[in-house]
Amino acid sequence: MSHKVSVLPSGHSFTVEEGESILDAALRQGHAFPYGCRSGFCGDCKSKVVEGEVEYPDGTPPGLSETEALTGMALLCQARPCSDLTLEAREVTEAADIPVRNLPCKVARKEQLCHDVVRLFLKLPEGERLQFLAGQYIDFLLKDGRHRAFSMANPPHDDDLIELHIRHVAGGEFTDYVFNQLEEKTVLRIEGPHGGFHLREDSDRPIIFMAGGTGFAPIKSIIEHAVAEGIQRPMHLYWGVRARADLYLNELAEEWAARLPNFRYTPVLSEPAPEDAWSGATGYVHEVIAREHPDLSGYEIYTAGPPVMVEAGLHAFTAQGLPQERYYSDAFNLAMDGKKKEAGATG
Repeated sequence: MSHKVSVLPSGHSFTVEEGESILDAALRQGHAFPYGCRSGFCGDCKSKVVEGEVEYPDGTPPGLSETEALTGMALLCQARPCSDLTLEAREVTEAADIPVRNLPCKVARKEQLCHDVVRLFLKLPEGERLQFLAGQYIDFLLKDGRHRAFSMANPPHDDDLIELHIRHVAGGEFTDYVFNQLEEKTVLRIEGPHGGFHLREDSDRPIIFMAGGTGFAPIKSIIEHAVAEGIQRPMHLYWGVRARADLYLNELAEEWAARLPNFRYTPVLSEPAPEDAWSGATGYVHEVIAREHPDLSGYEIYTAGPPVMVEAGLHAFTAQGLPQERYYSDAFNLAMDGKKKEAGATG
């Protein structure tokens, strides 16, 4: 039997299915509450039950004291509703709401996606989860003190593993290591989440996504988050790469376009190979967008990829009516703090 949960003061509501925790249901439907471990120990997801009752199938979790339970407090990661509920809870809406954490992780899986891109899945220690907003990134902390930053490709509600798309950079020390030496079960250290690139959800404007190369990673996270949240705004993804072989998850984007009535997908090749037999869009991805959308005044654009693409898009799109404050970008370049931010193309 499902139960409805209403949240104060936001007024948001969602449904919890039988056997599901309140936090899992909220994340599944795109509502973010603070959390740390998702296993009942840290207490970060503690909230007030204003109306209704909850239960804990495995007993009261260690992160909740007897006094807190008696006064109506609940740990959302473990609590199951016994009735419809009204909660008083703080929701996460901005990057500043989420604490940056320093954690060890293990390489759970390493997959070759194409000739120069691998996908890593990272597993945090038992009982640990990393809360983040779709579009943010993490740093690898190297032994010599350097950082290497990569965008997370998984959506926030799917946080069992952290998914990264890493492109091999010729002569890049770190990506050479990832491609040639890094093995599954290797322990690494990460820090995050970082970055202000994330979906602004207080809008009903249509969205254009412009990804360049492995800029697809944070865009994937945002799209899958929007789908989970049931956002119905029109969305159009343009993914610019050199040749057909560089569209390393093309089938996934095509599946979105086939399944979602509000979603369109246009891959763009700048240098198609003869064997590609390509009949789709060609050229620079920002030019294709500008050509197909001569009036951008009513849109929001989210872009991730090489700095030259991000900068060219800004000039082209603002010239066609896009307000600069609606151009949200994640350029894979040197971050302001001096750390190399290439999210899939770090050397």
